[in-house]
Amino acid sequence: MIATLIARNTFREASRDRLLVGLTVAGIAAMIVTQIASPLALGEGTRITVDLGLTVISVLGLLAVLMVGTSLVAKEIERRTIFNLLSRPIARPHYLVGKWAGLTASLWAVSGALAIGLWGVLALRGAGDHGPAMFQAVYLAGLEISVVVAIAVLCSALSTPVLSSLYTLGFYLVGQASGDLRAFAGQFPEPLATMVRGAASVAPNLPLFNMRSLAAGGDTTSLVHLGIATGYALLYVTCVLALASAAFESRDFK
Repeated sequence: MIATLIARNTFREASRDRLLVGLTVAGIAAMIVTQIASPLALGEGTRITVDLGLTVISVLGLLAVLMVGTSLVAKEIERRTIFNLLSRPIARPHYLVGKWAGLTASLWAVSGALAIGLWGVLALRGAGDHGPAMFQAVYLAGLEISVVVAIAVLCSALSTPVLSSLYTLGFYLVGQASGDLRAFAGQFPEPLATMVRGAASVAPNLPLFNMRSLAAGGDTTSLVHLGIATGYALLYVTCVLALASAAFESRDFK
């Protein structure tokens, strides 16, 4: 119940954030701009529209996490409002879970709004049949955002906003290249190879949430893929938030 109240307040605060509103407007504008280049696509205008539109949703989600999510806890500490919150019967894990849920919900809402706008553009192009594939891709992008927000909450609970942004971005980049890192690890000397494999294993497997290529061709993915991606995201978020809660419990704000 307490986590729900914190999530609700975080959602309201994030929804009123000018930065998040600006990113939403920028996303809609970017989708409109892609239509200017469509006549130059040699018949691949729909594919480019879907691919670029989904890329915009993912990139704006990452930017929102880096600019808003990594300062969730630090901002409360700077304003000293966290002392009022934690002086009440509020468990620190509930506080972090509420922060994660509130920001994640707001970013899902933004992604949903952009997805509807993208589907509208596709419908105007006569490619409304790409809708199911596109919405599946947006759902997976939302799972990716949920994972990255959890990492941002972990970093924000332990460090300053600037360092939290760098740590979160580092996790994101390693996660995007996790498969390649495992493949190339064998070419490195053994100590370095072990470190590379370890980094690839700890970082999230973000390519699991990427189906832009399929959606660009109008092809949907399987329910098995969606189920595995959902289960993986839930498990990873749970582990990260549990680690964040354990570290946050021992943090001294004096």
